[in-house]
Amino acid sequence: MIILGSTGSIGVNALDVCARMELPVELLSAGNNCELLKKQIEKFRPKYACLQNKDSSLGDNFLGTQMFYGEEGLFEALQKTTSKKVLNAIVGFAGLSSTLWCMEADKEIALANKESLVAAGKFIDGSKIIPVDSEHFALWYLNRGCGIRKMTITASGGALRDAPLEQIYASSVSDVLRHPNWTMGRKITVDSATMVNKLFEIIEAYWLFGGDISYDAIIETSSTIHAMIEFDDGVTTAQMSEPDMRLPISYALTGRADKNLLKPIDLVALGSMEFRAIDEARYPAWRLKGELLSRPSSALAINAANEVAVAAFLDGKVAFGEVANTIFAVYDKYGMSEPSSIDDVFALDKEVREYANSIIKT
Repeated sequence: MIILGSTGSIGVNALDVCARMELPVELLSAGNNCELLKKQIEKFRPKYACLQNKDSSLGDNFLGTQMFYGEEGLFEALQKTTSKKVLNAIVGFAGLSSTLWCMEADKEIALANKESLVAAGKFIDGSKIIPVDSEHFALWYLNRGCGIRKMTITASGGALRDAPLEQIYASSVSDVLRHPNWTMGRKITVDSATMVNKLFEIIEAYWLFGGDISYDAIIETSSTIHAMIEFDDGVTTAQMSEPDMRLPISYALTGRADKNLLKPIDLVALGSMEFRAIDEARYPAWRLKGELLSRPSSALAINAANEVAVAAFLDGKVAFGEVANTIFAVYDKYGMSEPSSIDDVFALDKEVREYANSIIKT
């Protein structure tokens, strides 16, 4: 196995699956969490490991693992690997290069980096991707392959789902990061509160399952149902499970799951479920859903704007409400842009980020 983004929540869960199923790990890559990477190297003893920035405590060799650093080092390490399966759990647009490299190298990609499809789905063969996001795993799990009318993913509603509308614009970082159902990384928790993560997951589904299906999302507050498929015969099926990422990771890595991995859902203990429509007054970015599905390549600009705006919010530079406003401003200027090559994707991403930063500074 190759695990890219091994110190994030997906990477940690993937390594738990590897340990349970005794899967050997050839390469680990991480951002800057040197201490956790050390522990992972000690336990899994990969041939290669990569850290974003050089660390003297790791050097060129740590416990028999050859060390590499930075993006250039990561690709040098990837070239040395013989493993055919890669889990790409790198966060953000930064993960796109690894997805493209692994596709060129004919490796099987278990994809947890949604930005690869959001930004460049037009240039990626979705049939070669195994989805790791719980929602897309659920759609894959339910798919009977015929007569599909609609695919619906679910959302928790994020930290502000019950906040008074008049308080949302000026919500603090601590309020936005207080997710009602679980603890995640800072950026994805903000994306959950703006519902931008669901916009991106719908675009992921578009590139994975095709453009001739209707796509939507609703809020299911317990996060027990992960997705539903409505068929032409009027039947709707839903995938329900404990919200544990080890399930989709296990299927993505091995095609199966340990029979003791999750406890079955106790419907009596659950008692009831609550469904809500996604309110555009609470989640203004959701207004872009129809536009995105009609021009899915415009998600590239929205992703770049969102990464810039979320970073600015977390740094205390803008109000929470300005995340959506920045996205709208960028969409007005770049929403019609249509990259014709991968080089165009990277060039447009850079241009959009510069523009989004200029908006925030003014």
